[in-house]
Amino acid sequence: MADRLRTRRFPVLWQVNARTTVRHLGPGATLDDLDDAQLDRLLPVGVDWLYLLGVWQTGAAGREVSRRNPDIRRSCEEALPDVRDDDICGSCFAVTGYQVHERLGGDAALARLRARLAARGIALMLDFVPNHTAPDHPWVAAHPKRYITGTEADLDAAPGDWTEVATATGERIVAYGRDPYFAGWPDTLQLDYSRPKVRSAMTKALLTAASHGDGLRCDMAMLLLPDVFERTWGKTIEPFWPDALAAVRAEQPGFTFLAEVYWDREYDLQQQGFDATYDKRLYDRLVGDLGSVRGHLQADPGYQARSARFLENHDEPRAAATFGVGDRHRAAAVISYLVPGLRFFEDGQPEAADIHVPVHLCRAPDEPLRNDLRGFYDQLLAVLADPVVHDGTWQLAEVTAAWDGNSSHERIVAFTWSTADGELRYLVAVNLADTPAQGYVHLGDAALAGRTVTLTDRLGAEHHERDGDELRRSGLYLDVVPWAHPVFAVTSATHQIRT
Repeated sequence: MADRLRTRRFPVLWQVNARTTVRHLGPGATLDDLDDAQLDRLLPVGVDWLYLLGVWQTGAAGREVSRRNPDIRRSCEEALPDVRDDDICGSCFAVTGYQVHERLGGDAALARLRARLAARGIALMLDFVPNHTAPDHPWVAAHPKRYITGTEADLDAAPGDWTEVATATGERIVAYGRDPYFAGWPDTLQLDYSRPKVRSAMTKALLTAASHGDGLRCDMAMLLLPDVFERTWGKTIEPFWPDALAAVRAEQPGFTFLAEVYWDREYDLQQQGFDATYDKRLYDRLVGDLGSVRGHLQADPGYQARSARFLENHDEPRAAATFGVGDRHRAAAVISYLVPGLRFFEDGQPEAADIHVPVHLCRAPDEPLRNDLRGFYDQLLAVLADPVVHDGTWQLAEVTAAWDGNSSHERIVAFTWSTADGELRYLVAVNLADTPAQGYVHLGDAALAGRTVTLTDRLGAEHHERDGDELRRSGLYLDVVPWAHPVFAVTSATHQIRT
């Protein structure tokens, strides 16, 4: 993680949609209107990173696709029933250039916002879109050979993957940007990374994007892995990321890169230089494969430390829509945000916003503020302010049956955080089930002998005192309700000697 502004090992990242947020401030608003009062409203205390989605220049071609494509239009109407054409400004990933959008105030307005954030100790993360450009990017006319080109036969066979574009040398058939599993994105054109000039030009684009912030989230980063590119396009390429990331770090030591990545390619991108990679697998397990969560958390500690954990982002449904606003949501959040890794939140998540806003919109619906989860997230962020859950030692705890024939303990995921010198500070135990569970949580080599141990739930009202010797022998007995998620702060004191 970048240490130019903050040095926390497992930082808190807060995603904010630049276009919808600025639009909400009123006609003519720019990033300059995100003043200190607005930043106080948007960013809770304890945030390390602002991930500002959608700052780059987009064009008329992408905007027109978003307005006329039936599927995209339908998604916009579902989120914003009174949507008008001027609310649909095109995907923020159909980029025409790595300059800040003129409607947001341009590069200078972003630089001023970055300075305001730095004064608060908050780093700025922006997007980089490596796989494709907008249909009206200047390269399309001036450098058409930078794109994957095809034939009339390709267009006839797969009209969802190809289009005809005008270039300086005449009409060409060019591929839409896509991955190997789905049809193309009709508001993008696919870059050809088998060409050295493309690699060079995109490295320069990466340097330009990086000059505006402290970190970059790289969109669909696994599409540039050589085997993925060859499977998609039948072309051989050299790895792009190692040299490109090194070029940025040569100019900006400590720069942070976050990879959006799927298909179990996270480790590959960590090896190619990314500081953190999306952990979509954990999210998917929490949504629908709860029994596999414990096994997921047994992965290599170094890999886990570079995983970005989330319950929602601009690509996923809102967490309140997926997990509800009750204890299932709280249990999933405790797992996601109190294990090692980058802690990724989205604006509106604590307020239980449940309308997913497509990236094609520049106006978001007005949702009523809800308090179902507000207090919980305040408490969770207070726990995340403790240096122990950044700099301490995390350990998955063994949970055994409360009695023979009772397998409910298998649904309890428990772990601890300890100081560098081994002092136990937190015990977290989550029942990932809609039924009660019982079991014994074993605390390993925690230094509890001869001590009275106090456990106080930082997210609830539970408070217990236990004998440290008994905890070492048998573990902590739990009998918990569905979706229980206590985060016990642990203190201990030497037994009093009675006279």
